[in-house]
Amino acid sequence: MSYLDNIRVFVRVVELGTLSSAGRDQRVTPAVASNRIKELERHLGVRLFNRTTRKLSPTEHGRVFYLGAVKIIEAVNEAESAIADLSHNPKGSLRITAPLGLGRRLIASGIPEFHDRYPDIEVRLRLSDHNVDILSEGVDVAFKLGVLEDSNLRMRGILNCQRVVCAAPGYLEKRGTPETPDALIDDKHDCLLLRYPGSKEYYWTLQTPDGIRKLEIGGPYDSDDGDVLTQWALEGRGIINKPLFEVKAHLNDGTLVEILKDTPPASVQLAAIYPHKRFQDPKVRLMIDFMAERCQRMIGKMLE
Repeated sequence: MSYLDNIRVFVRVVELGTLSSAGRDQRVTPAVASNRIKELERHLGVRLFNRTTRKLSPTEHGRVFYLGAVKIIEAVNEAESAIADLSHNPKGSLRITAPLGLGRRLIASGIPEFHDRYPDIEVRLRLSDHNVDILSEGVDVAFKLGVLEDSNLRMRGILNCQRVVCAAPGYLEKRGTPETPDALIDDKHDCLLLRYPGSKEYYWTLQTPDGIRKLEIGGPYDSDDGDVLTQWALEGRGIINKPLFEVKAHLNDGTLVEILKDTPPASVQLAAIYPHKRFQDPKVRLMIDFMAERCQRMIGKMLE
């Protein structure tokens, strides 16, 4: 086994906490990941992890070795990137992530084309509406709708995305059409919420004549998958606040109806977010350039 591969597995076990998670990340079985850790421990002559039934935690030796191991991996990655930049033949792997709706509609379908252009770049895509920790999970690029909250990251804006509040005609016939933002917090209306473990207190941000207003929203349904919320709205279960490009087709065919047009939600920026240290990696620049052009083009078509 490659000593460097053993170090890569070790680093990801420390960061992810389990052999199975690290194995999936490195595309090896838990048994192979375990063997690599054991081989590394034999080579170093120390125990690197305290093992429990559910999680591995690094020993004091493991914590010390991790600090050096991370520097080794970063140095190798930077060296490979520098060679790729000079040779105009980018190689290696890219970990990218995106929310489910955005990822399914815009990102995932572009990965095969990106790979056709750059066949030596291996892309690992993770789609999740959860708040992914880019640094701790080793993500190279995250395509997100929102603002940059971590000063350890960089952001490249792609375009501003209009949002809309909408519901099914059947829901509005039964429950009435909200005419003002205050109607959304009335007990007679149900709002459909995107929530996940660890999510912040939920609110919708609307643009009013008096400025931006944040409304604490409630409702009987919530999900950690934005597409589930859209499906519930189509079934007449409540009101959703979504990027226009995600629901434009439903608005066009009348299965959803836009409401509160005079006080619409604040637009949100689609952006590529990445760690500072990834800025010089040509693979990262190529992926961002490719997806930025693709997202702008495809969203433009969706909104026609």
